Amino acid sequence: MRVAEAEALALATRVLEEHGAPPDHAALQARVLVTAEMKGHPSHGLYRLPLLVERIERGVVDPQSKGTQRWRADAVLEVEGSAGFGPVVAQTGIERLAPHIPDLGIGLVTVRNANHLGMLAHYVETISAMGFVGIALSSSEALVHPYGGTRAMLGTNPIAIGVPTAADPLVLDLATSIVPMGRIHHYAATGRSIPEGWARDAAGNPTTDPRRAKAGAIAPFGDAKGYGLGLAIELLVAALAGSALAPDVHGTLDSQSPCNKGDVFILIEPSLAPGLPARLSAYLAAVRASPSEIAGEPVLVPGDRARQRRAAARRNGFEIDQCLWEDLNALSSSRILAFEGQGS
Repeated sequence: MRVAEAEALALATRVLEEHGAPPDHAALQARVLVTAEMKGHPSHGLYRLPLLVERIERGVVDPQSKGTQRWRADAVLEVEGSAGFGPVVAQTGIERLAPHIPDLGIGLVTVRNANHLGMLAHYVETISAMGFVGIALSSSEALVHPYGGTRAMLGTNPIAIGVPTAADPLVLDLATSIVPMGRIHHYAATGRSIPEGWARDAAGNPTTDPRRAKAGAIAPFGDAKGYGLGLAIELLVAALAGSALAPDVHGTLDSQSPCNKGDVFILIEPSLAPGLPARLSAYLAAVRASPSEIAGEPVLVPGDRARQRRAAARRNGFEIDQCLWEDLNALSSSRILAFEGQGS
C-alpha cells in the first residue's frame, strides 16, 4: 500500500507523544524514521516504531531525555545520552557545538548511552546545512564477522560524510557490513530470503535464511577493506565516546536492554578559499556527466539516489507493508488513514 509523507509523520508523531514523548522529541524521531522510508531504506524506517514503543514501555528509553552535556575540552562536547531518543540526544549536542565551530575550526560531539540514531545521513545533512563539513560514526552490537572469521565480533559501524557545496551537499552514508542488520530483520519480517554471501548462521555456516542470520553474523563489505574500516571505527568510537566495544554492546535491536553503544559527530569549518563551493559543485557535475557504463543511466554521486527517492515520495507517497501500517495504527488511539492508492 502507499502512504503520504504527512500521514506517516502524523501517525508516528502521535504514537510517540501518546507514549510520553514531548512534541518536539516525537516530531524529530518521527522525521528520522519517515525520511528513511522515503529514501528507500525501510530497515531504518517505521518498522522500528513498535520496537521504540516497547522500549519506552519497558523503561529502557526515556522519551523526555536530551542527555547531559559537558565540555571535556574547548572543542569536545561529551554527552551522556541518559537513554534518550538517539536523534534528540545527537541533535541537541550538535546544535550546542555548532556556534563554536567558526572560532574552533573543528569540534567533536561524543555520545554514549543514547538510543538508535537511524540513518546517519540525517546528521551530516543537518551539519552541511549549517555550512560545515560533517562526519558521523556509530557503533553497535557484535553483528559482523571479521574477514576470514565466522563469529560476530564487530558492530556494523556505519560512517557518514557530508560536504557542503554551492548546490546539494555530497552525502555518503554506509555501514561497514555488507548490509545493516536492520535490513536482515526487515527481510525476516517480510518473509523473504536474503542473498547468498550476506550472512552466516550461529554455527558459522553461510545462510540465506534471515532468521538464522539474525542469530549469526553479517559479512563485512569488500572483504578485508570493510573489515579493516569497521574495526578502526569500532576502536575510534569507543576511544572517543568511552562506550562499550561490540561484544558488550546491546540495546539497538532488542526491546529490553539499555542501549550502550557510542556515537561521534565531527564538525569542521570548510576552507575559505575563493569560489570553493562552486568548484566543488562543478566537480560533482563533471562526475555526473562522465561516460556511463550503461546507456541512458547517468553516473550518480553519493546522495543522489536518496534525494531522488525522497522527492518522488514527497510527490506520490511511499510503499509500506499493509500489515505494518495496521500495526502502527493499532499503537495509536487515533487512526490515520492511508494515502490514495491504498493496496497498490
